[in-house]
Amino acid sequence: MTPSIAIPEPVQQRPLVFGQQLQAQAREPAHIEVACSHYRNLVVELDPVDRTFWCFMRPEGRPSFTPELLWDINDMQRSLQRLFATRADEAQTPFDYYVLASSVPGIYNLGGDLSLFAEKIRAGDRDALRRYGYLCIEAIHRNAVAFDLPVVTIALVQGDALGGGFESALAHDLIVAERGAKMGLPEILFNLFPGMGAYSFLSRRLGVVAAERMITSGRIYSAEELHEMGVVDVLADDGQGRETLRDYLVQHRRKRNALSSMYQVRRQVNPVTFQELQNVVDIWVDAALRLEEADLRKMARLTAAQDRRRGPVMPLAAE
Repeated sequence: MTPSIAIPEPVQQRPLVFGQQLQAQAREPAHIEVACSHYRNLVVELDPVDRTFWCFMRPEGRPSFTPELLWDINDMQRSLQRLFATRADEAQTPFDYYVLASSVPGIYNLGGDLSLFAEKIRAGDRDALRRYGYLCIEAIHRNAVAFDLPVVTIALVQGDALGGGFESALAHDLIVAERGAKMGLPEILFNLFPGMGAYSFLSRRLGVVAAERMITSGRIYSAEELHEMGVVDVLADDGQGRETLRDYLVQHRRKRNALSSMYQVRRQVNPVTFQELQNVVDIWVDAALRLEEADLRKMARLTAAQDRRRGPVMPLAAE
């Protein structure tokens, strides 16, 4: 029998104070400190020249948001907040840009942990489903508010981003995607809806009608289609995503102050609050517990398709 997967209790949201003057202490350069960070499901590096923090998802199992990957993402995000807090007295911040990418060829992220969903739905375990959902939106909301740091957050999509993978990308300030990438929300295929931010972010980008049309269609879109719709901000040729992103940042270096400020304004004018995401998760849990066995069988088929797509991860310079 497959052992049940433990899901942690949600962490209380506590905004950090970053302007405080911390006690002076000898510190390693920020990129050296980051290089000493190790996660089982992530690879991170800080480029001090481009002033960019790179985070590559490298899940040990299925290329989806397993609890283990989510734990690592949340730990990494909190480490970024600490990195800035402990350097609040320095003249320059540790970095300007944060990029979330993937080291799995052809896959950004395939979304929620469907096998876990099915297990908890069959058991009627409302609390476990809610804890998983809250763990997801902790990470997503930190992206949406740029960790309450003076940085620009970027999703670099070099493969398929489905369900929660697409939701994660949507939570960033900027989406850079390679032409061959596919994105979409297939949850409707097993009679559910994406409950970790898709409606919140898409309705703000596209409007309510277009967001609902996308969610209820279950259609998978090409990066080029989403670029025409205004969802993808920068389009890259296949295999050139990282280089295209670097070129974009170089080209916009003189505008960085203006663009960074504009994203801050966006968060003020169209805020996505943690409470909003939490309320949607609660609705998602209720909907998930109403699924029938036929729906769960369809979910199982998608899980099997995810398993077939497991493959080797790409070697990274940080290793």
